[in-house]
Order: sequence, then structure tokens, then C-alpha cells
Amino acid sequence: MIRQFFSRQFLIFLLTGGTAAAVNFGSRIVYSHWLEFSTAVICAYLTGMTTAFVLAKLFVFRESRQAVHRSAFFFILVNLVAVSQTWAISMGLAYYLLPRWGITLFAKEIAHAVGVAVPVFTSYIGHKRWSFR
Repeated sequence: MIRQFFSRQFLIFLLTGGTAAAVNFGSRIVYSHWLEFSTAVICAYLTGMTTAFVLAKLFVFRESRQAVHRSAFFFILVNLVAVSQTWAISMGLAYYLLPRWGITLFAKEIAHAVGVAVPVFTSYIGHKRWSFR
């Protein structure tokens, strides 16, 4: 199990996932101009998820023989778990932990960045086993 996290495929997953995370993070800032933080986090996650699917299909799991609609279905399921992790961590940090620790400058940005980073490992395993078998 540990070996798969040091593979070339995982490194490419990190690069494409990092790009999708940047899209997620950046779009949340844009969405926050019109939406509440909580809603903006969800909308940004959907934007990043679309980016992640395209990049994963093109660059990470190229040898997948699974039909695109089936891959998309499982990709969405895996990401439902990941968005739950992202949302819970972002909200918990932004509204509870960071204020308690006296961190107010860029608190929402810090909270969202940590929330986006946490599901990297669970998402990789889920996508490898189900989304792009």
C-alpha cells in the first residue's frame, strides 16, 4: 500500500491534483464575491473536481479501459466523500479552531487550503480502485 504512494503514477496524480486544487482554491476566492463562504467552498470543489477528472483521465489513468460514463460515476462518488472531508475541515478550521488559536488573517484561505489538501490520499486510492480501474 505504501509503495503506491511513491509511484510515478502517484506523482503525476499529485501534479494534476495540485493543478485542480489550485483551480478549486482560486475559484473559491472568485465565488466568494457573490456567495457565502460555505456555498463558495462547494461550488469551488465542483469546479476543481471537473478539472481533476479531465486531467486524471488524460494524464494519470490513461490505461483505464472503463467506459467514461462509468468512470465519471465512480469519480463523483469518490469525490462526494472528499468534498465532505474538505467542507468539514474548512468549516471547522475557519469558524472554530483558527479563531480559537487567534488566527484571523487569511483564516478562510488557510482553512480552505488545508481542507483541499487532506483528501489527497483517500481520493487517489478511490480513483485508482474504482474511478479508473
